[in-house]
Amino acid sequence: MPAKSRVSTESTDDYLKAILELSGPDGVRVTSNALAHQLSVRAASVTGMLKKLAALRPPFVKYEKHHGVRLTEAGKYRALEVLRHHRLLERFLHDILDYSWDEVHEEAERLEHYISERLEDRIAAKLGDPETDPHGHPIPEKDGVIAVRDEIALSNCPCGVPAIISSVSDRDSAALRELERLGLVPGTAVIVDPGTRKASVLVRIAGRPQCRLSRVLASDIQVIRQTA
Repeated sequence: MPAKSRVSTESTDDYLKAILELSGPDGVRVTSNALAHQLSVRAASVTGMLKKLAALRPPFVKYEKHHGVRLTEAGKYRALEVLRHHRLLERFLHDILDYSWDEVHEEAERLEHYISERLEDRIAAKLGDPETDPHGHPIPEKDGVIAVRDEIALSNCPCGVPAIISSVSDRDSAALRELERLGLVPGTAVIVDPGTRKASVLVRIAGRPQCRLSRVLASDIQVIRQTA
């Protein structure tokens, strides 16, 4: 387990988690512009923060101007730790405190930086060590291992191929309420039907009428294609 830096602020955690999410399972370099968009901050602020994260001992990121940023081992470990806190908190708020799935993200964002390892362990035990949060995202294990799934966006799913919704974006409360209304929740079987257009996706859901989704909303839904 890598040593933790003495510098661990809420802002630091937000940057590390954003880099982790944007870099994907392959750990590709993330641009400053992508980070600025993800965090809703100015690009100049991103540059300054990345330089600070790279100067820590141990450094949390490897940053090269004009070449983007990637997490170091220490940075990735901390990012996965915060992500575990976030997703466990979402599950706890949803399952134990009866928050709706469109309410839990913002609450977990506030709390994720501050819970102790003891509280983290107790939450996990109370929930029976869940594998996913309410939106279907995998919860990193205690040692930092996180499941990698062969997912694609529903907007990119070929017509006529059966698929199962694996996860949905948790960033837009209104979109989550709409997805719940339509029955487009993790575990639901779906098929993209002919009639899909450039700006929208026609989806068939088991036991429900067809529905037409905007490309933006369909891109927030991740699916796993079913093979024969």
